[in-house]
Amino acid sequence: MFDKILIANRGEIALRVVRAAREMGIGTVAVHSTADSDAMHVRMADESVCIGPPPGPQSYLSIPAIISACEITGAQAIHPGYGFLSENANFAQIIEDHGLTFIGPTAEHIRVMGDKITAKDTMKDLGVPCVPGSAGGVPDLETAREIGEDIGYPVIIKATAGGGGRGMKVAKTADDMEHAFMTARAEGKAAFGNDEVYIEKYLTTPRHIEIQVFGDGRGKAVHLGERDCSLQRRHQKVFEEAPGPCISAGERAKIGQVCANAVAKINYIGAGTIEFLYENGEFYFIEMNTRLQVEHPVTEGIFGVDLVREQILVAAGEPMSFEQDDLKINGHAIEVRINAEKLPSFTPCPGKITHFHAPGGLGVRMDSALYDGYSIPPYYDSLIGKLIVHGRDRNEALARLDRALGELIVDGVDTTIPLFSALLQEPDVLNGTYNIHWLEHWLETNLGTQ
Repeated sequence: MFDKILIANRGEIALRVVRAAREMGIGTVAVHSTADSDAMHVRMADESVCIGPPPGPQSYLSIPAIISACEITGAQAIHPGYGFLSENANFAQIIEDHGLTFIGPTAEHIRVMGDKITAKDTMKDLGVPCVPGSAGGVPDLETAREIGEDIGYPVIIKATAGGGGRGMKVAKTADDMEHAFMTARAEGKAAFGNDEVYIEKYLTTPRHIEIQVFGDGRGKAVHLGERDCSLQRRHQKVFEEAPGPCISAGERAKIGQVCANAVAKINYIGAGTIEFLYENGEFYFIEMNTRLQVEHPVTEGIFGVDLVREQILVAAGEPMSFEQDDLKINGHAIEVRINAEKLPSFTPCPGKITHFHAPGGLGVRMDSALYDGYSIPPYYDSLIGKLIVHGRDRNEALARLDRALGELIVDGVDTTIPLFSALLQEPDVLNGTYNIHWLEHWLETNLGTQ
């Protein structure tokens, strides 16, 4: 087992890793920019190293600075959290080349799943159901038009190196194809340095269902059920729950086993999430995230496992602490992402926290790095906390979420807390009858957002 690990991240996820490591008796090193000198993850870790000025490319995305911090402190492994370098195959390879351990999958698996076309081809070969679409990258507009006619409109054009909703455009009819195709290519080039795109059938009312998988790197893998992440704004998740309110036990077991078998065949190591669009009882693969998800706490809530602890265990060559038969769903869990954003525009709202009070009580978990007097810097993601609740069933979880939102106090900045209080008044949310387009339609109708 490791004596010391370095956390190459910030905020609540860095603090989350510190806590797991401390319970395991492992020393921790926090890295930080000059803007984060007073951050909670820096205060809570055993050691800290400043790795640069505020801009991400000069600090949290600086591979040489992070490797140097390992050498200075004697850390043997690096946990990347999510975001930043967590899905950077080059980073994982450099860590290995320096004789360190990357707490995550291999560089090759990150590379394969990071390219959407290669990922789809790989999953199809492994028996995972995929959305109908182009066989690979689409070289020109003429080919795009042919594919659109072949699979039928509407279609969605996606950047092969895309993510977070960037480089994705819908063509509802043939007349829309030129604008959607050229815009997706331009966004892909601007955001990822790669203008290659592919085309898929656009499902009109799907849900976003993701399967949590976990492998030991030696041909053994399990699934930990699904999460429903259909409430999204601009392809960004805001509300996640497990188990999914629309998925039957039979469907869960079937698609879960398909996913576990797929990652076992490639000797995948650590946590991963296979994401699907789900419509009319069918699952269609869209991508695999080769890291810990923001919404991992809802899976932990219903299975009673610590996924970060398991990541560290298998990275150190230890076996997973559970078998598939050990994983039994207990109750229902929901997570809402609390962002420092001003409604209804959702513009980032950095600033000083004048008062912070986390909710408590049975079944309530608050993952946040906030504290009274903390100044949220303007340089990073606006996520400032995750409120997670667990109940014996979905109704109890919803009631608990409503109560916890009423207790949560974040003064000094605008937040998205009022959004969730409003959503809990909506019958579609209470009944679980929503899809990936529901929230944007609701926001446009109720808040006038675009």
